Amino acid sequence: MSFTVTIDVSKQFETPASPEKVFELLADVPRSASYFPDVEKLEPLGGNSYRWIMEKIAIGDHTLQQTIYASTYRSDPAAMSVSWTPVEGEGNARVEGSWRLEPAATGANVRLHTRGTLEVDFPGFLQFLLSPLIELAFTQKIDRYIANLQVAFEG
Repeated sequence: MSFTVTIDVSKQFETPASPEKVFELLADVPRSASYFPDVEKLEPLGGNSYRWIMEKIAIGDHTLQQTIYASTYRSDPAAMSVSWTPVEGEGNARVEGSWRLEPAATGANVRLHTRGTLEVDFPGFLQFLLSPLIELAFTQKIDRYIANLQVAFEG
């Protein structure tokens, strides 16, 4: 029997890049996704929807889980925002969220909020042990993603 892990992450940072430059990168989903760690494949589904296939999580020779989900993206240049909503019936996770940009004194203030649920294909009695590890791993991926983006914004 599986269990569900819910992850809710909010991050904020400043970059010396202009809000327009930041928006241009974040609104280009394939380009932005190229900075996210451990993406095995990003498949376009049409209508600005993409299926994310993450690298398999494994210990030694044993595959534990592979996260697959799809989201539809909407970018709003006037509001300087990019948002995404889950595509129903795709994969074992649902991910939604948004980027919000504001001008800062020396560049842009960037805010990320994302929320996801992941169906974990392990017995429910392992939820207490595995949920915090899954949350930590996802938060670390977000931190690496933001660090990668900051380098790209400054380049």
